Amino acid sequence: WRRSGERKAPLSLSLSHTHKAASSSNLNRRNQNQTREMPEDDEDQSPPSDLRSQPPCSPNKSRNCISSSSSQTFPDHVLENVLENVLQFLDSRCDRNAASLVCKLWWKVEGLTRSEVFIGNCYALSPARLTQRFKRVRSLLLKGKPRFADFNLMPPDWGANFAPWVSTMAKAYPWLEKVDLKRMFVTDDDLALLAESFPGFKELVLVCCEGFGTSGIAVVANKCRKLKVLDLIESEVTDDEVDWVSCFPEDVTCLESLAFDCVEAPINFKALEGLVGRSPSLRKLRLNRFVSLEEVRRLLLLGAPQLTSLGTGSFSRGDQSDEQEPPDYAAAFRACKSVVCLSGFRELMPEYLPAILPVCANLTSLNFSYANISPDMFKPIIHSCHKLQIFWALDSICDEGLQAVAATCKELRELRIFPFDPREDSEGPVSELGLQAISEGCRKLESLLYFCQRMTNAALIAMSHNCPELTVFRLCIMGRHRPDHVTGKAMDEGFGAIVKNCKKLTRLAVSGLLTDQAFRYMGEYGKLIRTLSVAFAGDSDMALRHVLEGCPRLQKLEIRDSPFGDVALRSGMHRYYNMRFVWMSACSLSMGCCKDVARAMPNLVVEVIGSDDDDENREFVETLYMYRSLDGPRKDAPQFVTIL
Repeated sequence: WRRSGERKAPLSLSLSHTHKAASSSNLNRRNQNQTREMPEDDEDQSPPSDLRSQPPCSPNKSRNCISSSSSQTFPDHVLENVLENVLQFLDSRCDRNAASLVCKLWWKVEGLTRSEVFIGNCYALSPARLTQRFKRVRSLLLKGKPRFADFNLMPPDWGANFAPWVSTMAKAYPWLEKVDLKRMFVTDDDLALLAESFPGFKELVLVCCEGFGTSGIAVVANKCRKLKVLDLIESEVTDDEVDWVSCFPEDVTCLESLAFDCVEAPINFKALEGLVGRSPSLRKLRLNRFVSLEEVRRLLLLGAPQLTSLGTGSFSRGDQSDEQEPPDYAAAFRACKSVVCLSGFRELMPEYLPAILPVCANLTSLNFSYANISPDMFKPIIHSCHKLQIFWALDSICDEGLQAVAATCKELRELRIFPFDPREDSEGPVSELGLQAISEGCRKLESLLYFCQRMTNAALIAMSHNCPELTVFRLCIMGRHRPDHVTGKAMDEGFGAIVKNCKKLTRLAVSGLLTDQAFRYMGEYGKLIRTLSVAFAGDSDMALRHVLEGCPRLQKLEIRDSPFGDVALRSGMHRYYNMRFVWMSACSLSMGCCKDVARAMPNLVVEVIGSDDDDENREFVETLYMYRSLDGPRKDAPQFVTIL
């Protein structure tokens, strides 16, 4: 938790003048012993029984809040006072986790001063433990289902309900300002309770969530008068035929960000136009496909001066398509000199794409992941995007389009290429040619997601040498067990080069024909890998053993359709308490082995997920989901989930 020089001085000064028990030797020993495998989430520490309850205090008044509880000043209270003021400067979760491990007093004070809490698994602890551990929370980021739920590998009614969390926080944190949820089940009643319980609520972000509709959004818009952020991202929103846009306050709003591109329902454009007009602080606006290009033009002319992020919605003219003379859409974009992030382009009409050229020179982020764009349409646009750092697109841009990206976007940091046709037997238009061009032209690349049908070891080896700053590398070869399509060999050496030469790598997804040798490379060189995703790979249990014994920082392990069985599962029993979760589906696990793991590790929740008609005495396990928990198994498991 070390900071810059000006922040080190107050910390060392405070410790040296306040409490002799926190001597430097003890502090160093504790830090050396307890920060080797630092927990990422707040749920990693369990609270003591003497945790006190205090009202929230603003950072500049924390000293008065502490000292007023006692008429006499004792050494412990003085240290507590100093620590509270020092810990206000720690923003990073890792820094705060490190501070909380020094001793019980530091743990206690850190809990009293933390205002932002991140929980990576909603079943890792109970809501009651959250409110007992942290007394002054103003912001919560909560995750539910594991990532494989995005690929329909988890039944829809599995759980991850937001209801117990919002009901508990409504009583404990009336000052709550921000909620950020990912893959949670959120109902309209949950949103209504949230809107009614937190009068100063400012930010709501729902990513890949489900269970709610436009009725719930309307309540939030109507009752959260200080709302700054309402972002609905890739969530499933039910159309309740409610005009939710009209529910925002009729006077000037505090809105800074409004994203509803995932809402599959028509909106009241006149109300939206009025909302944008009375939201002078609006910086981000992402529209759904029911907003036409003509309506986008009107919004840009209305709110152009302040917008920095724009999602265009539909990129077609809508009802005005019969007019002989189309409006000057380029003039509307020309007025948006502050726009640096551009997305949307749903239902794209290619002839209007050149309208965005006036803003391309300033763009740092461009998302074409919903636009079926040919290379000829794409190249005139990308040639103007010299400042681009983030680029998402469909593979319809082909290798030719990726070569244009490589020639132009020298500052590119993140690239994601999605499949237009995700079938395994489709003819993929991108290949090793596009990837190698990117590696040669975009040497500052840090994050890559690349869907393709064919790849070579040579392309991966070239990328490992040309892009050593990579921290995220996800290559998805959609056909199962596909080798290097030039040499016919397994992809072992290519992925081995990635983990060996990209020394900052923390996230890796592998696919294609891989033997145990590839996993041996991961165990030998992947010392910083935190998330590993495996599909249709490996020869034997030894492959997984290499990873579990060789990757000390592994937190999330996702495996599907691979030949790993009981021996592989047992080889990681020394690691599972230090990991957030393990997911294995369509592998070769027996029910007996899973029961043995559950019996040997009582603080690990072992869920066996099947279908409603599965026999509890079945020999093999369809899906295994294991995660650490401070409060034991959950109480809301559906019938198709067996907790061992």
